[in-house]
Amino acid sequence: MTLLQPELLRELAEAFDDGVAWRNVTDGTDLTLGEWHRRSNRLARGLLERGVAKGDRVGLCIGNDEPHEWLVAYMGIHKAGAVAVPLLARLGGTELARVLRHAGVCLVFGGDIPGTVRAAGLPVVSTTEPGWVGIFSADDSDPSVTLGAEDVADIMYTSGTTGEPRGVVVRHGGLSTVDRVASAWLGLGFLSASPFATTSGSLIVCGPLRGGLSGWFLPRFDPDAWIDVAERDRPVAAFLVPAMVELIVGRPRFATADLSSLAVVNIGSAPIAAATLRRFGAGLGGAEVLCGYGMTEFGAATATPMGDRGQHLGSVGLPLPGVEIRIVGPNGGALPSNQVGQVAIRGERGPRAYLGDDDGTRRTWVDGWLLSGDLGRLDDDGHLWIVGRQKEIVIRGGHNVAPGEVEAALFEHPAVAEAAVAGIPHAVLGEDVAAWVVLREHVETDELKSFVSERLADYKVPRTITVVDALPRNESGKVLKSHLVRGTEPRSAP
Repeated sequence: MTLLQPELLRELAEAFDDGVAWRNVTDGTDLTLGEWHRRSNRLARGLLERGVAKGDRVGLCIGNDEPHEWLVAYMGIHKAGAVAVPLLARLGGTELARVLRHAGVCLVFGGDIPGTVRAAGLPVVSTTEPGWVGIFSADDSDPSVTLGAEDVADIMYTSGTTGEPRGVVVRHGGLSTVDRVASAWLGLGFLSASPFATTSGSLIVCGPLRGGLSGWFLPRFDPDAWIDVAERDRPVAAFLVPAMVELIVGRPRFATADLSSLAVVNIGSAPIAAATLRRFGAGLGGAEVLCGYGMTEFGAATATPMGDRGQHLGSVGLPLPGVEIRIVGPNGGALPSNQVGQVAIRGERGPRAYLGDDDGTRRTWVDGWLLSGDLGRLDDDGHLWIVGRQKEIVIRGGHNVAPGEVEAALFEHPAVAEAAVAGIPHAVLGEDVAAWVVLREHVETDELKSFVSERLADYKVPRTITVVDALPRNESGKVLKSHLVRGTEPRSAP
């Protein structure tokens, strides 16, 4: 039987009341297991007393600077049997109001709530106002709401890098795939800076707890701040997204930083170049660097197995227990090993669905398989390698170019700290290949083109390479390539 997150917290709080569940490493405040359990019980009872019923949706827009409030609210919503709608607090007011209306929320928790949300007529409880304290019941006993694995836990909105964000229905069973309760509370640190409102962030709300570790949250990621925490507080594990790894490796001090306390670093959320992984791993002093793959529409799908020790460096690992991966061609048929096609995923859990979008659900989940939109290949050992997004493929004069392949070649150059590749309009070819790079040290763009041409076919070499100070990213760390392409003029010369 699956142990749901509220059940896990209750068992841990009963066994290790004073154990630190999460620490805000910026201000040093702790949220103990017992405190988290009791406060979320009080909030759940307050919601029920307010008339919130099982299945009602509650918006959760509390910012990164209030991680303990976010965690209490999230668990309290679940304990009341309601559905959490986690959203990044940095969304624009108009966008936030639109998504909240689409989700059909009955209440919104937040910090500084934009006026547009209030103007939309949505009931708001702000952590900065008296109503936040007032919604907590005095009774901290367990609410008598029964939850099952098939009950809806969250409506998670996709990050929207390729279009309008869409709400994905996530059930409790999809958040609790490991029936493990720590037999002892080690209290060692698991460092993360990923917002809990993202898919990757939500998976670690209770992830460290299952291993007896305390979550250490860095509200505002900065590579120097991350290195400071790692050196000072000595965490044993960490989670990073590729953008964070690139920024950490790009800092001059990384070469001499003492990161030897880290035994395991998990990297997920987006593909990462093998060259970056090599630089990162070399500076960790022997830590296991484990990459994983998943998406809002499915959850976690693959992970590098412990003990791989770089044998499949650059891959995102093997399918997790209960998960199947296959690579399909344009006609939907399975492709053999080492051929690139669309990644299809199937699991023991029932498929997720888009909220209020039956057509989109039918197009995305076909015969039980999730068609991810990602391009990848399975090697002879069954490890998955992601090469890019199907929608991002550049068709240059009839040749298909995967941006991820070009980005990986650019990352091989020691001067390149970050790279993004996308298609730009071309009057003759239809599309041309363009690249944007952040440099560690000065290098001529012609040198970069020559460097790439030694590694890739000529039609894959970027015709233009633009040096920028930073790549635009969303809060999940994914590059917003549309921001880079926007404003480019069609080119006429082949």
